[in-house]
Amino acid sequence: MNDLLNNDTIVALATPAGIGAIGVIRLSGTEAINIIGRVFKGKDLNKQASHTIHFGHIVDGEVTLDEVLVSLFVAPRSYTRENVVEISCHGSNYIIESIIKLLIKNGARAARAGEFTLRAFLNGQLDLSQAEAVADLIAANSKASQQVAMQQLRGGFSNQLQALREQLVQFASLVELELDFSEEDVEFANREQLRSLVHEIMRVIGKLIQSFELGNAIKQGVNTVIAGRPNAGKSTLLNALLNEERAIVSHIPGTTRDTIEEILNIRGINFRLIDTAGIREATDTIEQIGVQKTMEKISQSALLVYVYDALAITLEELNNDIASLQKPDMNMLIVANKADLLNPEQLAALPHTESAVIISAKEKRHIDELKHKIYDAAIKSQLNGDETLVTNIRHLEALQKTETALTRVLDGITVSVTSDFLAMDIKQALHYLGEITGTVTTDDLLDNIFSKFCIGK
Repeated sequence: MNDLLNNDTIVALATPAGIGAIGVIRLSGTEAINIIGRVFKGKDLNKQASHTIHFGHIVDGEVTLDEVLVSLFVAPRSYTRENVVEISCHGSNYIIESIIKLLIKNGARAARAGEFTLRAFLNGQLDLSQAEAVADLIAANSKASQQVAMQQLRGGFSNQLQALREQLVQFASLVELELDFSEEDVEFANREQLRSLVHEIMRVIGKLIQSFELGNAIKQGVNTVIAGRPNAGKSTLLNALLNEERAIVSHIPGTTRDTIEEILNIRGINFRLIDTAGIREATDTIEQIGVQKTMEKISQSALLVYVYDALAITLEELNNDIASLQKPDMNMLIVANKADLLNPEQLAALPHTESAVIISAKEKRHIDELKHKIYDAAIKSQLNGDETLVTNIRHLEALQKTETALTRVLDGITVSVTSDFLAMDIKQALHYLGEITGTVTTDDLLDNIFSKFCIGK
């Protein structure tokens, strides 16, 4: 990573590859303005103010490549805190490649994946968790995932952790001071105050750790399996939820042999709907594989929508099915289908609970009610726009390690361990908290994070 800590001026296409109306080429580095000045026919860009846009032509000797708009961002008032230039040109692949080659010939080099954001981090514009939020924001495919990424990008997560870390650093300094006076047996760090602080930090960290389940669901989508016996109407229900004919519907049992996956957005949350093969004793090898896949998908799901034919199953059979499918960490909705074929007496006999819904997938009755139930079962009113949610597995692991180190601090206070052991455990907690925001980093960690970014960001 040391080779990135230099004065190279980097260049890359910042817009998606492919033909479009325009393409935006980005440069960043000390020489960015000088390099573009060598190939830009128009105003003298070195004499222009930051955050201004200028019309002109990109020329290679006597050859004009394109007419462009050049946007200037003079250091340190830019995304990377370096001189940044953005060239808006026509979206022809030939034009874009020609301009990039020309800029490289004049002193720039091709940027690596995520190198612009890496420079923003290395130059103090963003901390590491904010830099990761940039990638999450680019990848956001729902309103909720966009909101969570924006909250992290604005520093909500970082600020919360930094405030806790600063308080712990103060106590760490006092404990370290005790080591200098070890022969005099003095305590500069009040142990009860330290205990109270650690309890408060662990309370906040515990809440952040618990938020990962919801945060990850928002980021990745909620795995939602539609399961039930053959001919219960699972595929019809999938079609009704999506409002399109996505799955083949037939009265013949065992029609669905493989899983069908689609995305359904409900109130800003993506649900990954998985229609599965009917659960029964398989009559052939292919169907047996389908049933096996169904059980695998159920075991991996966050939410199970169990659909049953209200005319073709007894209450005992229903209860047995539910008992066999229910898992400890899985939410479950019980959906009675084919309500259009039931009389009032039969409808009244169906289970009526908070997790039960009565629908007609064929007639699309009560589908909106089911969508509300699906949302509530997965989210449970946990989503608060101001609440910090952990969405990154790296952050989760660092928080868990911090929690373990702080537990050792509490144990040490309880048994009155010496200051050197106490200091060691506090340092460990500070180290893991620092890994999240980038106060503590390694080259391998940065390589791993930024290599996952797209070129040009």
